[in-house]
Order: sequence, then C-alpha cells, then structure tokens
Amino acid sequence: MPVKTLTVIIPSRFQPQQLLFLDRAVQSLKKQTVINDYELTVIVGVDKGGLLEKSMSESMGVKCVESQKASQASALNAAIDCVDTEFVAFLEDDDEWHVKYLEAATQAMAFAPFVSSTQIEYNENNVLLRINDFPTPSGWFMRTDVLKKVGNFNEEYRFHLDNEWLGRIADANIPRIHMVEFTAPVDIRYISGVRPWLANVLKNSKGLVRLARHSESIPLVRRLRHSEAGMEKIANSPEHRAVSQNECRCLVECFGRIPW
Repeated sequence: MPVKTLTVIIPSRFQPQQLLFLDRAVQSLKKQTVINDYELTVIVGVDKGGLLEKSMSESMGVKCVESQKASQASALNAAIDCVDTEFVAFLEDDDEWHVKYLEAATQAMAFAPFVSSTQIEYNENNVLLRINDFPTPSGWFMRTDVLKKVGNFNEEYRFHLDNEWLGRIADANIPRIHMVEFTAPVDIRYISGVRPWLANVLKNSKGLVRLARHSESIPLVRRLRHSEAGMEKIANSPEHRAVSQNECRCLVECFGRIPW
C-alpha cells in the first residue's frame, strides 16, 4: 500500500513558552499510532519577523514559513500556500493530539472528506477543565483538494477565522464527520439537553455534519487554556471582547448564523 502524504500546519506566535509548546505539539504528531502510514511534513507558520532559528526548526524536524503580517490567519495562509500533499491537518502550537487522533481521523475520512473533533481542555497546572465540543482547527483533517476549494483563511478576522471558514465549507456543501468520545450522545433527542455545544455543531452546519464515536473515553485533541490564548483574551479584555462581538455580527450578516 503506498504511503499517504500529509502536511500538518502549526500556527505559532512568539511568547515566553513558544518553543515548549511547539515541541509538545510536534512530539504529539510523531507519536501517532499510524504515523508510519504517512509521509509527514510539518509547517510552522509565524508572524512576519518571527522566524524560528534554523537550528531550532531543524532539531524539531519542521519547516518554518513567515507571513506577510502579524495575524494568525496570515500565518496559516503562508503555510497553506506551501502545501503539496494529499492530506492537510491543523494543530495550534499550544494543543496536542492524542496518540490515536490520526488513526481515528483516517477511519472517519472514509465517510467524509473533512473531519473535525471535540477537545479536552486543561489549564497550565494540568487541571482538567472541561470537554469543549467546538470544532477547533486543531482537530481538522481533510483532503487538500477540500482546502483548495474552500480557500485560505479570511485575514479580516482576528478571533473567529475558524467560524468564517466553517461557513464557507458549509456553503460549498462539503460533508463533515465530527468525532466524539465513545460515551458521548449521538442521538439528537438527547444531545441538546446535556451537550448544547455539540447540538450547535449539528444545528449551525447546514445539516452537513454527522457525529461519529471513536474508541477512546476522552476527546482526541488536548487543548491548553492559558493567558496568551485568544479565548482568554476575549474573556478578560473589553477591547478584545468588542472585536470578537463585531466579528460575530459579521458572521451572522454573512451566513445567517455563527457557523460551527
């Protein structure tokens, strides 16, 4: 069986723990149970002027590309422009994949060309906070032709670029599998009452999402909540919260809803 080719894009911004976060993220890729089924390329997208030292990127086994300006969307797009593999996935530098993420995503790919996942969130003291059902980009895995069809991220968005992209993939009528842990409800009769965010995934995706249980008891994406994260900035800064609210208004104007 020929080896499949996969690019994982990691957006990364300079902050005191950047290299620690990056190393954890990259190591989680290399530990995947089916990693030998793939020829892996890791591209780290950084802000303009934020290139990693060559020795550091070489020691991690990653390619580092520089964006034209300082924004997450721009860093992502700079990396996307370098993709020439069959499959592409995303992993934010402060997140990690469970060792079975790629195995489960590969299986789900048999039923849809785009896969997303729930997350399990921890704080910086390694305290488990919650399961988050939003389809964060750190759980996105897709055929590259899907990414090319939907297009790059909208650089007008600072915080909700993922929602905007999800709106466009729904407008393109591309189906998706959203992976959940094996104990999660998948019957709509039970979801709304106990997992309202999971219900949002179904409700705000134009009926193009199917839920699929994997074999693990926890989500396959581990997400770190820390002071430098975008959602923390929205929660703690009136200025950032205003930007977020304006972007949400733009999403509703464009798509009639906030896409999930």
